[in-house]
Amino acid sequence: MTQDRVLNGKLECIYDFTYDILTFHIKNRDYKMSVEVQNFIIDIDTEDFVIGVRVIDASKVFGLKKDILRNIVQSDFQSVVKDNVITVRLTIVGKIRNKIIGSIKQEFAQQVTVPLSEKTKVEDSEIIAEEILA
Repeated sequence: MTQDRVLNGKLECIYDFTYDILTFHIKNRDYKMSVEVQNFIIDIDTEDFVIGVRVIDASKVFGLKKDILRNIVQSDFQSVVKDNVITVRLTIVGKIRNKIIGSIKQEFAQQVTVPLSEKTKVEDSEIIAEEILA
C-alpha cells in the first residue's frame, strides 16, 4: 500500500483583465511541465504535484463579468492525481462595485478532469490551497 502524498501550499490567484486569464499558482514549487485541455493549462512540478492552472477566457468559462474576476477576495484550489487522471477544483469569491464582501459576492466552482497519456505518467497526489485577500 502506498502512502498518500498530500501537499498544502500557499496559493496565489491572479487575474489578467486584458487577456482574460485567471491563474491559480502554488508558490515556491519547481515547474516540470504543462498539460493543456480546452481552456485550461495545468502545471505540474518536479514532484508530480499539480501546482497551478491557467484558465483562458476565464469570464466565459466561469460565466462571470470580468469586473468580478478583477475583484476576487477569496480563492480555493484543489487537485487530485489518481491513476494518471488529474482532477482540479477551482473556487472563487468576488465582490462587485466595492460593496462589502458579505453583502454581494459571487462564488463559483469549476472542475476539470484530464486523463493523461502513458508518456505523461504522474504519481498519485493531492494538493489543497486557499488564498484570502480581504
